[in-house]
Amino acid sequence: MIRHVNDQQIGGVIRAVRIRRRWRQRDLASRANVSQTMISKIERGHLGGIQLDLIRRVCAALEIRVELEARWRGGELDRLRNARHSALHECVARSFALRSAWTIAPEVSFSIFGERGIIDLLAWNPDRQALLVIELKTAIVDVNELVGTFDRKIRLAREVAIERGWAVGPNISVSGWVIVADSRTNRRRLQDHAAVLRAAYPMDGRGIRRWLMEPTGSIRCLGFWREQEETRSVQRTTAVQRVRCRRTASIRGAI
Repeated sequence: MIRHVNDQQIGGVIRAVRIRRRWRQRDLASRANVSQTMISKIERGHLGGIQLDLIRRVCAALEIRVELEARWRGGELDRLRNARHSALHECVARSFALRSAWTIAPEVSFSIFGERGIIDLLAWNPDRQALLVIELKTAIVDVNELVGTFDRKIRLAREVAIERGWAVGPNISVSGWVIVADSRTNRRRLQDHAAVLRAAYPMDGRGIRRWLMEPTGSIRCLGFWREQEETRSVQRTTAVQRVRCRRTASIRGAI
């Protein structure tokens, strides 16, 4: 894995792993579907102007994982990111406070069979024996990681609920809802992965509103959250009519 390094160090790591595999530059170029000249340029640390996707492709051929880290004014970026997440968390939690049928638990940590993590919001409807795992995203970075990590949380949610002392019966349904902060960047990012998201989360924001009132069966949903529209909606009614998820034709099934 490559992280916290400069351009020259990235090139050095790629070169070292290539040599360890006893590959020539043209061998790596063939496997990554790039030119040998490009491999030489990368290994010398001349990454300016090279697309990130190309660098990832070269690293993938060597089974090297690349992680990017954005930094800004020391710890200010972390505080800004956490503040956005906390604001979204509070907005969603307030909406559930109006749903008397649902009990909600925030920031639920778990450690089951060696698997650890934190569920942003865990909602429980005891009358309908419906458990809902909610994942909050202010920014979309890695769609594949999102799908994989969230699937693990849904899979372990029943055991998490039992550990909390909730009266979980044999006919419990476990559902998942990914809530994404509405922004042009997030919409563009999800649009780029529409097919994957449509398969993973077939229900949209309108569907989840109906399901929350009548939670029958297990669902998977992804939708955008607009706090301003949520506030206006709460003022109009206490019914479940609050998530606004504008859809486009190509991602109609996911968002």
